[in-house]
Amino acid sequence: MKTIYTIIVSILILSCKNTNDKVVVIDEKQETIDSMKMQIEKHRIIDSMREVELNNAKKREVLVLKESNTTNKTTERKKWSGAAKGAVIGAGVGAITGAIVSEKKGEGAVIGGLAGAGVGAGTGAIIDDKKKK
Repeated sequence: MKTIYTIIVSILILSCKNTNDKVVVIDEKQETIDSMKMQIEKHRIIDSMREVELNNAKKREVLVLKESNTTNKTTERKKWSGAAKGAVIGAGVGAITGAIVSEKKGEGAVIGGLAGAGVGAGTGAIIDDKKKK
């Protein structure tokens, strides 16, 4: 009886062992198939991204528009003349100097500012005339 059990157990073990090998082989094949499917999916995504990029590049093409008869006037800011710049700078420097030098700070600042503005405006006008020539 022991021998019969031993034979039956041996057959079962051997048959189970063979089944496990088959399962391992099937699992390896399935892993390979899954890996291939992942690669295919990655390439599909990359291809779709390239297609979108090409479509966007086509949309970015420069369009040349015909000029219309109406002209759009862009107002350019007027630049300061040399006389205006000189007057502002002279007024500032004169006011500071007048306030420092005078005993009456407010009165000295006003007088210095007026004198500086006059001198600065005159100097700026002379420089403008020289630039025009």
